[in-house]
Amino acid sequence: MTREMKDSGSEWIREIPKNWNVVPLKSVFSFGKGLSITKENLIESGFPVISYGQIHAKDATGTSIKDQHIRYVSEDYLRTSSSSLAKQGDIIVADTSEDLEGAGNATFVDQPTIFAGYHTVLLKNKGNADGKYIAYLMKTDQWRKQIRTAVWAVKVYSISQAVLRETSVLLPPLSEQQSIAKYLDHKTSQINALVSNIESQITKLDEYKKALITQAVTKGLDPNAEMKDSGVKWIGDMPKEWHLVPAKHLIEIKKRIAGKEGYTVLSITQSGIKPKDITSGEGQLAESYANYQFINPGEFGMNHMDLLTGWIDISNHFGVVSPDYRVFKTRHSQIDKRYLLYLYQMCYKNKIFYSLGQGAALMGRWRLPATNMMNMKLPVPPVDEQKNIADFLDHQCNLIDRSIGDLRTQLTLLGSYKKSLIFDYVTGKEEVPADFRKEQSYEK
Repeated sequence: MTREMKDSGSEWIREIPKNWNVVPLKSVFSFGKGLSITKENLIESGFPVISYGQIHAKDATGTSIKDQHIRYVSEDYLRTSSSSLAKQGDIIVADTSEDLEGAGNATFVDQPTIFAGYHTVLLKNKGNADGKYIAYLMKTDQWRKQIRTAVWAVKVYSISQAVLRETSVLLPPLSEQQSIAKYLDHKTSQINALVSNIESQITKLDEYKKALITQAVTKGLDPNAEMKDSGVKWIGDMPKEWHLVPAKHLIEIKKRIAGKEGYTVLSITQSGIKPKDITSGEGQLAESYANYQFINPGEFGMNHMDLLTGWIDISNHFGVVSPDYRVFKTRHSQIDKRYLLYLYQMCYKNKIFYSLGQGAALMGRWRLPATNMMNMKLPVPPVDEQKNIADFLDHQCNLIDRSIGDLRTQLTLLGSYKKSLIFDYVTGKEEVPADFRKEQSYEK
């Protein structure tokens, strides 16, 4: 049976069920401020607190607080700052966001008590709404339009109490709010289980790919090959016919400064060396690209300044890259570029470059000096075997990458389904199935 609908009279939501209402958020919650603390006030154990950083965490659900997101402050705050204490049923909103998508990120309080931490707004439930239903509503893009059109940004978006007070929420009868929240808990837990399983499959495929490459570039493809000790810990035994060669005999570093602007600016990413959009104003931009260095198709580009998240690849483009990066090419035809690329990418994945690095690791500045790189001894098979290894890895890695791509597509589809599911039920487009409502009443 189709529900009878009415015009909501609100811009962010059109038709709603006839017995639902649009009400100001301030009629459902009173507003408070999170603790005026910094990270220095956090301690190993004490009274629980959750701050904006944990609310913005990638694995935060918005409808529950995970144990790993809880931090602790002194219990003295119970005496001096009780107004920042959240109770079960309340909602804590992050009051800043680095991007527009995160504006409105919040969490439902499913703990008996917890402090709202730094950079948060505390919404204290007045008792006429189910907090978890509201938390689900606040996850929708439609509700967040109210936030996104009101916030202002310099470096971050500010979600103040004043902004939140001007928003409204959709309110069904209380029993229906509770039923919707329980049904969405049930359905999203099923989706989350599927997501977890797929992510586990992706992790296993990534690990298999890494092991496959490591085995091929250090041990070859012949399981019966006679082996010898390489004398290098990260290589171990290698085929007897292979040689250990310092990199300086295999590659030469090139440093050719452009001297003017106008060339295609390239970025070294883990999905390849790609043209950078310098017109959007997004990401890190240089004041001038005249001091950038040339890279030609077929040459290697390497971000040796960050050995944890940096990468290396062969360019398919002519353009310029940062002068802080390293551009090099092979010295002679006895080294296959594809084999060398697999070898060097393995050195990133297995943190072999990291072990040769210098700098300030804790500040993300752990770099690979040119001397260390050029003196590094590499396993070098005969060139025909290098090509066979590269061909084998091209084929196998392509199959693995396609499987991972299919799994990532499934994740995207599940994410879209989850968003539409939440929207349909918190806005009354769909009703909680009667069978589910009966089951819930039996449990009571």
